[in-house]
Amino acid sequence: MKFRIHTILLAVMIGPLLSHAQPFAELEPPTSQSGYLARLLINEAPFPGEKGYVSEENTRATMLQILWVLHGRIHYIPDGYRQEHIASIKTSDIFDIITAGGEKGQCDGFYRDAKGNLAAVPRVEERIQYLSNIANSGGKPGKFAGLLNYGQGLAKAYLKGGIQEADRFASLHRVGSTPVTGRAYSWMTDRDCYSPGGNFVKIPNNLDGSLGGNRFFTLKDL
Repeated sequence: MKFRIHTILLAVMIGPLLSHAQPFAELEPPTSQSGYLARLLINEAPFPGEKGYVSEENTRATMLQILWVLHGRIHYIPDGYRQEHIASIKTSDIFDIITAGGEKGQCDGFYRDAKGNLAAVPRVEERIQYLSNIANSGGKPGKFAGLLNYGQGLAKAYLKGGIQEADRFASLHRVGSTPVTGRAYSWMTDRDCYSPGGNFVKIPNNLDGSLGGNRFFTLKDL
């Protein structure tokens, strides 16, 4: 009887530890393509407690629309434009789009190293580890785990077969009195002093142009 009681107590103590043996959120390695893309999407979107955070839905929408921008710079070049006008590079590789311009290029902090390997500045992985620690510290999955898993899932699904969710800006034909091409082709921190210039047109709030502290831009229809 004594042995059985000790066994039961041990099971009660160890049970919760075993049930959380696997983390609630786990990203692919940063050296993998899906892990690298996931880090870009997560790095550009706010999490609970951070500036720009509104809701889980809003943060997921931010990641999705950033992916649509990257995808559009390859597959949806509007009439009258060349890819180089929009993406400053000619390529069919999404990782060339992400790393174009180097460390301070199109996607700040994401670049290729001297050997051509995908790389990111230290603050990217530091934030990923911070978010992962929060996501995996509770007794059950929460918002942080859900958002990290969404970003990783979005990246993996894209590299396998593209984007399943709709582009909210695809049918955008006019901003005020300005005819536009539809789709977003750039995003920046949502401050009035930031603009990509040229033929980019700011998508206003009434058209959902601000997501997760980011402002999205479409293009003038030429």
